Amino acid sequence: MTDALPLADRIALVVGASRGIGYESALALAVAGAHVVATARTQGALEELDDAIYAATGRHATLAPFDLIDGGGIDRLGGSIFQRFGKLDIWVNAAATLGAAGLTPVSHIDPRGFAKIEKTNFTATYRLIRSLEPLLRTSEAGRVIHLTTSLARDPRAFWGLYAATKAGAEALMLAWADEIETTPIRISVLDPGRMRTQMRAQAFPGEDPETLPHPSEIGPLMVELARADRTPQQRVSFKDWSAAPTPAALV
Repeated sequence: MTDALPLADRIALVVGASRGIGYESALALAVAGAHVVATARTQGALEELDDAIYAATGRHATLAPFDLIDGGGIDRLGGSIFQRFGKLDIWVNAAATLGAAGLTPVSHIDPRGFAKIEKTNFTATYRLIRSLEPLLRTSEAGRVIHLTTSLARDPRAFWGLYAATKAGAEALMLAWADEIETTPIRISVLDPGRMRTQMRAQAFPGEDPETLPHPSEIGPLMVELARADRTPQQRVSFKDWSAAPTPAALV
């Protein structure tokens, strides 16, 4: 590890890497020296990410296209990472969905849509923890960065299912953090706030995206949270971090 490449020789899994915060996180981690394993549903979008990583670093990512509702696929992901790398140093959990219906009254949610959102936002988090903990334990300083939302603690009308599933996932992460506090693994629950993402545009179609931070702006924070030589905060807000006089100081 060097100051120029603070994540050199570290293996980083980014779940939900095809666009938005996941895409920019994967790119930032790769530029900082990590070898990125990128997952998303769409092969083409992952290939675009790989092209961007190669253009920036001269190195390729490892691409693993699959849908998070496939629990068996999550189990196979853990096995594949072990077979190829023998460990996992960083896991960024960035995947989430509002579903095709977007913002919906709780009483109007279709059961099939409910099941898909619940599996993507909540059950997949449990399956990933189950699959990845043994790999993270092999790292000298495992780092987990879980993307959350203020709605997990302050739900609002029409956001019920999204808020409930994100609250459940956050609870799982914090309980897991307490369970493994004697290990070298450290978990950060990160609230990115309002950002110029596809999900934000889906929820607020009339909003001017140019008034929002671009997802690339969160890249330096992701690198700081992923560093082996830092002890990251358990709860982090991008808004608070970016407003701090010395935002790189997380210790």
